[in-house]
Amino acid sequence: MEAIAKARFQRISPRKARTVVNMIRGKNVAVALDELKFTPKAAAAVVAKVLDSAVANARHKDEGVDLDALIVKTVFVDKAPNQHMRRWRPRAMGRATRIQQGMSHITIIVGEQE
Repeated sequence: MEAIAKARFQRISPRKARTVVNMIRGKNVAVALDELKFTPKAAAAVVAKVLDSAVANARHKDEGVDLDALIVKTVFVDKAPNQHMRRWRPRAMGRATRIQQGMSHITIIVGEQE
């Protein structure tokens, strides 16, 4: 039994979010949540919310699921489009350049340990 949770259009760059999700890949859900709680990265709070949502989805899917046996099976971060988050910075000689703001889609799949 697997449960999926997604957080789309999160205001964190994919490169920074991938460092956090690489820490929890393949670990027990309780251990992963403890690690995220004490990680001083901005993406840790977002990933912890998504992981909580995945656990709630697993509980909703099957009432008799053993929460101690849940592990983080798959977790990945994709780049989201920046169409609605554009910023401009003034440059020399009256020009302007775009600032690329990072946006991410975070997906977590939890399942029971075999």
